[in-house]
Amino acid sequence: MSTRLRALGAVAALVLLASGCAAGTHPGAAAVVGQTEISISDVDNTSRAVTTALGQNFNANAALNTLVSNALTAEVQQQKSISVSPAETSQAARNAVGDDEATFQKFQSDPLTRDFLNAVGTSSVVTVKLAGGSIKDLQDQTKLQQGVLALREASKSIDVTVAPRFGKWTDGTLDTSISGSLSKESPQTAAKRKAAQDAAQQQQGQG
Repeated sequence: MSTRLRALGAVAALVLLASGCAAGTHPGAAAVVGQTEISISDVDNTSRAVTTALGQNFNANAALNTLVSNALTAEVQQQKSISVSPAETSQAARNAVGDDEATFQKFQSDPLTRDFLNAVGTSSVVTVKLAGGSIKDLQDQTKLQQGVLALREASKSIDVTVAPRFGKWTDGTLDTSISGSLSKESPQTAAKRKAAQDAAQQQQGQG
């Protein structure tokens, strides 16, 4: 179940790589995404709650990485008027925890983790829809890569500011300390991440 969350974390990192970045955050803010502020308490509370639901560590950097990705995708969803039904969100949320019903119910039992997982699910649906896909394409690596590139392009104008305690930007690259991984990547996840990064770099070269 954590493998899919790691995969989503990799997608989140790629989205962050492509977004804009302004200098500095407000006191008490972990990040600012466009007009959306993510507080340090949001990050800490999410980290603790998701750790409990997963039964394994989901640290603050992983929480922030996913919260920023969700906020970025939500802004793009609004800009592009992409509709996502409750049924699609629910299906994608289940997919995000490996279709493990027990884990899904743990997330549903707490409003914080329920909303978090729903946002992750919605983000994944928006990503594949940006590539012309549908809910059926959540496991399609090609569609996911295309969606990441489309999301990258659509989020160029959205500023992302991250508090230094959580990581830093160096030459337009997000520090790996906020990669979003829950533990060591599986070979499949590493391959998916590398393929998406290569595709993004190729797209940049063509631009």
